Amino acid sequence: MLTVVGAEPKVRAGAFARAGMVAAAVVLADRVTKGLVSSGIAPGQHRSFLPGVQLVHVRNTGVAFSLFSGGGLPVLILTLAALGVLVGYLARRPERRGLWVPTGLLVGGAVGNLIDRIGSGAVTDFIKLPLWPAFNVADMSITFGVLALLWVFEGRRGDGR
Repeated sequence: MLTVVGAEPKVRAGAFARAGMVAAAVVLADRVTKGLVSSGIAPGQHRSFLPGVQLVHVRNTGVAFSLFSGGGLPVLILTLAALGVLVGYLARRPERRGLWVPTGLLVGGAVGNLIDRIGSGAVTDFIKLPLWPAFNVADMSITFGVLALLWVFEGRRGDGR
C-alpha cells in the first residue's frame, strides 16, 4: 500500500473524489456535444450559432490547434505521462487548496480527447471563432485547467509557503 507522508487518507480520498466528479462531468459534456455535432453536422459543414461563432465538424489528428498532426503514439505517451505527473502530485499534496479543480479539468479534457483519438484516430472539433482554430469542450477544459493550475500554484507563493 502506498503511504504518502503528511496527507490523511480521508483528505486524499476527498480530493480524488472531487477531481473525479469534475473529470466525469467534463467527459460527459464533451461526449454529448461531440455526439450531437457528429450526428447533426456533416464533416466540413459550417452553421451559424451566435454572432461570431460558427459550429463546424472538423477532424483533428493533432493536439491543440492541430499541432503535431498525425503524432500518434508519441502524443499519447506524452499526454499520459503529463497526466500521471499531475495525478501523482495530487496524491502527494491532496491538502493543497483547490488542486482538485485543475486536476479534474485537465484529466477530463485529456480523457475526452483521448477517447476520440483512440477510437477513430482524430478528435472532433466543432466551435469556430473568427481567426481561431476550431476546438471542443475538452479543449476548453484543458485550457481552463492550465489556468486554474497556475492560479493554484501562484496562490501558494502568496501565502508564504
